[in-house]
Amino acid sequence: MNRGEDVETSWTSEELTLILKNGHLRKFPKNQSAFGIIAGIFFISYFFCEVPSNVLMHKVGARVWITRILITWGIVTIGTAFSDTATHLAIWRFLLGVAEAGFYPCMILYLTLWFPAKHLGRTISLFMCGMAISNILTGPLSTWIMDNIAWYGMSGWRWMFIIEGIPAVVLGITTFFVLTDRPEQAKFLTQEEKDWLIAELQQEHQAKSKKLQVSKWAVFSQPRVWYMCVPYLCYIMALYGLGMWMPQILRALSQTLTNFQIGPISTLPYIVGVIAMVLVARHSDKTEERRYHVGIPILFSFFSLIALTMTKDLWLSMLFICISTAGIYSFVGTYWTLPSSFLSEGTAAVGIGIINSVGNLGGFFGPYAVGFLKDMTGSTSAGMYVLAGFALFATISVLAIPAKEVAIRTQNS
Repeated sequence: MNRGEDVETSWTSEELTLILKNGHLRKFPKNQSAFGIIAGIFFISYFFCEVPSNVLMHKVGARVWITRILITWGIVTIGTAFSDTATHLAIWRFLLGVAEAGFYPCMILYLTLWFPAKHLGRTISLFMCGMAISNILTGPLSTWIMDNIAWYGMSGWRWMFIIEGIPAVVLGITTFFVLTDRPEQAKFLTQEEKDWLIAELQQEHQAKSKKLQVSKWAVFSQPRVWYMCVPYLCYIMALYGLGMWMPQILRALSQTLTNFQIGPISTLPYIVGVIAMVLVARHSDKTEERRYHVGIPILFSFFSLIALTMTKDLWLSMLFICISTAGIYSFVGTYWTLPSSFLSEGTAAVGIGIINSVGNLGGFFGPYAVGFLKDMTGSTSAGMYVLAGFALFATISVLAIPAKEVAIRTQNS
């Protein structure tokens, strides 16, 4: 059977790309709410597996656990290529959440095991560049694969999953032989460098332990940890809500653009975002200030999302989208320095997992909310108002954190 024949073509290749490179399969209803659901179901399984995955990483080590994540992640991605119905797609998306859960918080935790607090902002922002660069590259690449590859009677969207899943498996195997768990195991550091770094990290660990004197599992009962979920959830809502719908917003603003043209144009906000993210994080490290560097940038997203509803001009809209994306990325580039300022190594395994898992529920509700409101109103404007509200609340909740809770100097004094 030609596997290309069972795929409905009423959704564009760009829309297929947006729901993690897939979309409208046989018997799948074409409405915006359904688009949001299939895009976000991944985050449900991700939510439940996040904390256990992070705890296991801390127990067995980053090298082994990140290897496992990448290999299973790649296998599930490849398996998604063989979906024949919307049910199949939903199952694979759910399994992808199980496989991928823990990768992001594991990497944040891993970085805190290597870098002192005063360098953590730029370190995390550089790591986060990978997310921005993937958005820049994979959109046009995925569209090209879907439009140009149909080997062995299989349609392009299937080959896209296969081709893009293979690198995860290969890099997963490579990780096992390359990654070093802790500084004391690093062969690329001299003994003097190891001693200095270990002493710095130990001093910070002791300072953090004084701020939050609880056992690893007692973190679940800590209000400050749950409070940190609030701004992160707001950020995720704004990030995924805007990102999932950006190409459709641009298409609605300009009917003269082809899917191929929309792809490259859609990368511009991410280029602006990654530049802003690195610059804000570097300045935060330099000044040793955290709250304003996290809270203020996403406030610009609030104003830009509101402004986006007030214009039909394509290039003015692109300007507002770029400003919104820059604010959202600048938020996350420095955000993890906040919980890392009071979570010690043991408590961070659970604390970071809690914050990330709760926050990532926004990846489900953000796209769904925009899709639902678009179905109800026929416009994306209502959805943009909702996303703007979450961006504003992210600013308020961050600035409400007492300065002494996240002060770098307190740790190093």
